[in-house]
Amino acid sequence: MALKGWGESARYAGSKDRSFVSGLVLDVLRKRRSLGWKMGDDSVRATALAALRFAWGWPLERIAEAAGEDPHGIGALTEAEVAALSSEKALTDAPAPVAGDYPDWADASLTRVFGEHRAEEGAALADRAPVDLRANRLKTDPDRAAKALQPLHAQPAGLLPDAFRIPAPAATDRAGSVETIPAFGKGWFEVQDLGSQIAAACAGEIKGKQVLDFCAGGGGKTLALAAAMGNTGQLYAHDSDARRMADVIPRATRAGVRNLQVRSPVEAEPLKGMDGKMDVVFVDAPCTGAGTWRRHPDAKWRLSEDQFHKRMAEQDTVLDQAAPLVKPGGRLVYVTCSIFAEENEDRVAAFLARNSSFTARPITLEPVAEHVTPQGFLRLTPRTAATDGFFVALLERIA
Repeated sequence: MALKGWGESARYAGSKDRSFVSGLVLDVLRKRRSLGWKMGDDSVRATALAALRFAWGWPLERIAEAAGEDPHGIGALTEAEVAALSSEKALTDAPAPVAGDYPDWADASLTRVFGEHRAEEGAALADRAPVDLRANRLKTDPDRAAKALQPLHAQPAGLLPDAFRIPAPAATDRAGSVETIPAFGKGWFEVQDLGSQIAAACAGEIKGKQVLDFCAGGGGKTLALAAAMGNTGQLYAHDSDARRMADVIPRATRAGVRNLQVRSPVEAEPLKGMDGKMDVVFVDAPCTGAGTWRRHPDAKWRLSEDQFHKRMAEQDTVLDQAAPLVKPGGRLVYVTCSIFAEENEDRVAAFLARNSSFTARPITLEPVAEHVTPQGFLRLTPRTAATDGFFVALLERIA
C-alpha cells in the first residue's frame, strides 16, 4: 500500500521507475537480515545497496555511479560500503534467523518443524515467487489453456494437471500481466498458487456433494472446489467478514459457476439448517500467513508473538464452529498457509482432544505423497515442493 501510494504521488516517475523502486523495496524486505549481515550494517541504505549488489548482481562500479548521481543519487559510497560490497561474506557463520531471514522469536518454532534445515527453509521463503495459474475446467481444458498462456511463457507447474506457472522474473525485469490475456477475461483460468490448488484438491471426490467453504474470503479456493464439482451438488461460501467476500459472486460468474450459494454474515443466521448436513466443510483458517512470506515479505517483520497466539485462538474457534456442520461420515478439511506446528499439528491435536466424534485420516492425494508427514498431514514449502507454505489435515466425523 505504501508503494502504491508513492507511485500515485510520484508523477515524475515512469512505470519503469516505479517497477524498479517496488522491486528493490520488496527484495530488501525479503532478505534484509542476511543483507545487513553481509554489510555489517542493517540500515535501510546499507541493505538497499546490498540488494543491488548481492541480489540483483550489479557490479560495484554501477552502484557507485548510481549512488553518486546528482540530484537523484543517495550520496557517494563510503570506504566501509565499498569494502563490504566488494567482499563475498558468506552466511555460513550467521545465526539461522539471519541466514534464513526471519525474526529471532520464530527460531524455536521453525527448529521444531525443520530442525537443522530451518535456515534453508527460511531462505526459500525469501526468494521471489512465480505466478501460478489454475486452468478452469468449467470453461476450458489444460491443452487450450496452455495455448492461451503462451504469450506469458507459462509452463505446466507439475503435480496437478490444471496447474501452470510463469517463472518469477529477474530482479530487473517486470512480470507479464495475466489480465492482458483475453482468455483470462473469459474465465479460463485463475491466479492461484500451486500449494493452494493442492490444498483444495485434498477435499477429494466432491462431485454431487454438499460442500461448504467456511472461510471463503475472496473465493480462490471456492472456485477451485467449484471446478472440481463440475457444477454438480451444492457449494456454499461463507466468511465471518462480509467485506472479504465482495468479489466472490463476480469471480464465480466469470468462472461459469452455477451451483454456488453465498451465505453472508450480514444475514441473521447465515448457516441455519446446515448442521450435520455437509459432506465436506473446507476450513481455510485465519493464520499468520508465514507460508506466503515470498509474496508478502513485510508480513514476517510485522508479525509479533502476540499476534501469533491470537491466530491460534482464532483457529480453535473456527474449527469448533465448523465441526457441527459436518455430517457423520463427512470430512472437515483444515488448511493453513502457515509453516508453524503451533498453527497446524497442535491445533489439530487440540481439536481432536475436544471432539471425540472426529478422527484424523491420512492425506491420500497421490501426486503429493512424498510431502505427507508421518501423522498423515500434508506439509508443503517452497524448498520442498516449490509452492507457498501450506498445511492440510483431513478430519472425519465418525459418530
